[in-house]
Amino acid sequence: MIALTVLVLGDQLSPRHGPLATRPDDPVLLVESTAFAERLPYHPHKLTLVFSAMRHFRDRLREQGRTVHYVQSETFRDGFEQYAADHPDATLHCLRPSTHGSADGLREAATGAGLDIEFVDNDLFMCDAETFDEWASDREGYRHEDFYRFMRRKTGYLMADGEPVGGEWNYDDQNRETPPDDWEAPPVPSFEPDETTRDVERWVTERFDGGYDSPPYGGSWADPEEFRWPVTRRQAVRALDDFVSNRLPTFGDYQDAMLDSEWALSHSLLSTSLNLGILHPREVIERAIEAYHDGHAPLNCVEGFVRQVLGWREFLRHVYRREMPELATANALEATEDLPEFYWTGETEMACLSDVVDGVRTRGYSHHIERLMLLSNFALLYGVEPAQLNRWFHAGYVDAFHWVTTPNVVEMGLYAGDLFATKPYAASANYVDKMSDYCGDCPYYKTKTTGEGACPFNTLYWDFLDRNEERLRSNHRMGLVYSHLDNKSEGELTAIREQAGDLRERARQGDL
Repeated sequence: MIALTVLVLGDQLSPRHGPLATRPDDPVLLVESTAFAERLPYHPHKLTLVFSAMRHFRDRLREQGRTVHYVQSETFRDGFEQYAADHPDATLHCLRPSTHGSADGLREAATGAGLDIEFVDNDLFMCDAETFDEWASDREGYRHEDFYRFMRRKTGYLMADGEPVGGEWNYDDQNRETPPDDWEAPPVPSFEPDETTRDVERWVTERFDGGYDSPPYGGSWADPEEFRWPVTRRQAVRALDDFVSNRLPTFGDYQDAMLDSEWALSHSLLSTSLNLGILHPREVIERAIEAYHDGHAPLNCVEGFVRQVLGWREFLRHVYRREMPELATANALEATEDLPEFYWTGETEMACLSDVVDGVRTRGYSHHIERLMLLSNFALLYGVEPAQLNRWFHAGYVDAFHWVTTPNVVEMGLYAGDLFATKPYAASANYVDKMSDYCGDCPYYKTKTTGEGACPFNTLYWDFLDRNEERLRSNHRMGLVYSHLDNKSEGELTAIREQAGDLRERARQGDL
């Protein structure tokens, strides 16, 4: 008789889905792999989040009467060997991992330990592989807006009689406001660490604080703030309640805004719970839509949130699945610069980047527009090799997994994959000033492109267009900006090129 065991990975922590739901009487195996946690210099909050959530999930299953084997080992192979010593005939059943290569790696580890392993479709998402592949089969390339509309029709979310509620598919034009001076952001929810989480924090500090201060990382994380993230299903539901009640009503309006005094604004802060499997995308979408129907949140806010979860998150997962491993090393613009050290240290006089990097160092988090239009935008203009920025995002963010960061950073942020981004998201200080309050207190001048105190975003923006003209000018979405570049004299362009070179040298020396 074959002994079946449900293998649960650290980002699959839901008893309502996959083999945990369909095989309620089978034993469960979770493996804490220290080697897995040492692949990158992960932020201590990231490691605390994952390992604490795993241990809490173990305890919850045991309270429900499940037999749970929890193995702490150096590698998954070691963990499987420990389990196989007492269960030599076991066959592991597991949700298919989202990270490229993980299924093959787990199969190799299990086989090496004398165990069989079987994978089933990962239903912690809204769109399965077969559905996406069928949608993509008759298209050239990927277009998120088409996929998003497909998913709206498929699920019926925010639809009425086959048409989008309100008459529009997308209310993005209403979601680019900046808060008035007297606006007060909703309080940020925080969850007091219990003894389990405190034990994990101590263990992470002792086991993984290696002081990653040598290449290729260039620096270590700062002493973090107090750990604040949900690690249990109950806490995650409370975080969802808080978002729907307090943050969703203004989420849409201010989702692209940036304030140096408010790191969270009205963002959901649910990505950690979604990416661990503690919350399912279906339930967060339906709670948001319920708030709209109850008159608690306006349509533009709810639609914007639904687009992020139902559209973008699902879209990126499948683009990653289909385009790996090539996507991880894609570099369409042939960018070769090393990631500036201030991404690790936060030591730069640029007010916007200093503040946002400091938030990543202390909290392991910044919201999506800061990720795209500050951190990725600067790296794009500067010419950072995409894999280096992706490594930094993957290491530094509490909600980061390789399937999340790779399409977001490599393709969307650095225009390196030539897959779905219709243009590079390159912007000068004008955008930063419009959408934030950083420029007012910055020693760099937002209106200057060259000369003493000129904002690096301006210099590097025009240098980026000039440097990549052969590839980008033919892009129909870039016509207007290239017409502005054409208006610059050869003398201006020479000054821009020289100043851009000087900025890169200063960045290498840690003096930007």
